[in-house]
Amino acid sequence: MRKILEVTDLKDMLNKTRELYGDKPGYKIRIGEGKYKIYTHNEIRDMINYLGTELINLGLKGKKIAVIGENRYEWEIAYLAVACGTGIIVPLDRSLPPNELEELIERSEVEAIFYSKKYEEAIKQIRFSEKNKLKHLISMDTDVHDEGIYSEKELIEKGKELVDGGNRDFIDAKINPDEMNIMLFTSGTTSKSKVVALSHKNLVSNVMDSASVIDVDSSDKVLSFLPLHHVFECTVGMLLSLYLGAERSFCDGIRHILENINEYNITFSSFVPAIYESMYKNIMKTLEKQGKLEAVKKLMVENRDKTMAEKKEIFKDIHNIFGGNVKMFISGAAALDKDVEQAFRDWGINLCQGYGLTETSPVIGVETNENFRVGSIGKPLPHVQARIDDANEEGMGELVVKGPNVMLGYYGDEEATKEVMEKDGWFHTGDLAKIDEDGYIYICGRKKSVIVLKNGKNIFPEEMEALVNKVEGVKESFIFGKQQSDDKEDIKINVKIVFDRDIMKEAYKVDTDEEIRKVLSDKIKEINKIMPKYKAIRGMIISEEPLIKTTTNKIKRQANLEKIQNK
Repeated sequence: MRKILEVTDLKDMLNKTRELYGDKPGYKIRIGEGKYKIYTHNEIRDMINYLGTELINLGLKGKKIAVIGENRYEWEIAYLAVACGTGIIVPLDRSLPPNELEELIERSEVEAIFYSKKYEEAIKQIRFSEKNKLKHLISMDTDVHDEGIYSEKELIEKGKELVDGGNRDFIDAKINPDEMNIMLFTSGTTSKSKVVALSHKNLVSNVMDSASVIDVDSSDKVLSFLPLHHVFECTVGMLLSLYLGAERSFCDGIRHILENINEYNITFSSFVPAIYESMYKNIMKTLEKQGKLEAVKKLMVENRDKTMAEKKEIFKDIHNIFGGNVKMFISGAAALDKDVEQAFRDWGINLCQGYGLTETSPVIGVETNENFRVGSIGKPLPHVQARIDDANEEGMGELVVKGPNVMLGYYGDEEATKEVMEKDGWFHTGDLAKIDEDGYIYICGRKKSVIVLKNGKNIFPEEMEALVNKVEGVKESFIFGKQQSDDKEDIKINVKIVFDRDIMKEAYKVDTDEEIRKVLSDKIKEINKIMPKYKAIRGMIISEEPLIKTTTNKIKRQANLEKIQNK
């Protein structure tokens, strides 16, 4: 565990890291074909100071201010300018429809909002609603004040004039690290989204703990891909990069990941499991077409105990796909396929699984280069405690955690807070897990998702969905319990499979729904053979229509179940 720089809040972090990394590149932004703009950490800090100063000048001191848009440096500057001395920052989910955005703006009582061009029309409409307190619209794209809309660029320029004239309202603003400064909405997989109240202490404690175990430093180049409004990218991406003096660039989208990794010489990034699984499948397919698959598989097993440096040399061609510079990838948001994790490690690429929740700022545990076990999410961070409540005979129960990263509570919802928080600060995650004798945590599934059979056996949908999803041609799947009689406990396991017709046609030479159903039914029978009888899948629905999911791509279980039941 490395020695870390102690900071008390985000402003303190920016002040101290500026002294260490001021002249180093902080952002590398493409401004044209082969042309880039570099912003140093000094320039980043200046922009934050200028913008924060003008926001206070507009009368927004202590107010709630939202931000919505694609991952970009303007988003990050806005976030930090609000959080570090102006008011309370409210990141909004960029994937939500206008009606849901309006509801969140109303619930959070925001008085100003930063937005990118894509959301301009929706925000303009919301502005005129009598239900909200929205007064100031601030565009990340407009250069000048226009139609009652400020531009972020304009506000930075005005703030510079104020600072140059001696205004220190923002620069000298004091931060109470224990007060709410960040409001985040949960994804709402099983219920209406809640508003998570986080403090500076919550975030900086998580940044410092993460920095002590994650192998990233000021020499690294970080690609921002996961949405910034989610706390994982915000903490482990943006804040950790700034804390360590690393260089950040922004991904152009899912189709451009590998292109951007190569373009910016990326050494570190975070993605969801589906991205790594897609990378893995494409690499294995390419090797198969080249007639190298079996030879590479053999090399992977034979060299499993060698160092990462040695593996990198052996599998140089695979490393070159990722630009040849990647030090570390982190996977989060869902369980990572064990075969995929093992393959990346066999190739000499540190793919580490992490775990956390919005309520924990977010990281609870993460694998490291030295301390990992395939299938686990590593050990708890240094200042995070973890225990298992109501463990069964196998040692599985609800994961409960405590630490400085645990939220203040749910804003405006004392009852919901009491449901998950004990008086002494222990937080109930709602996830079922095991902790082995060495302290490694293994997540088994959501407590609310478990299907309980008549014989008392528990079915974890996520575990079974992972098996079904490995079938070629299956895009995604949803495991659910179906009542078989008047007895509510008489439940059989069923699955809804979303398939890709083109892949099914290519892989199995089938096209009609009847033919596809037959192939998938045979595949389910094969899965059942390796399962205990009580886990066997007894019914199947096939569809090309995607499952209902949150904006973080998590399955909305209740919504999908209701849809199936209503058909």
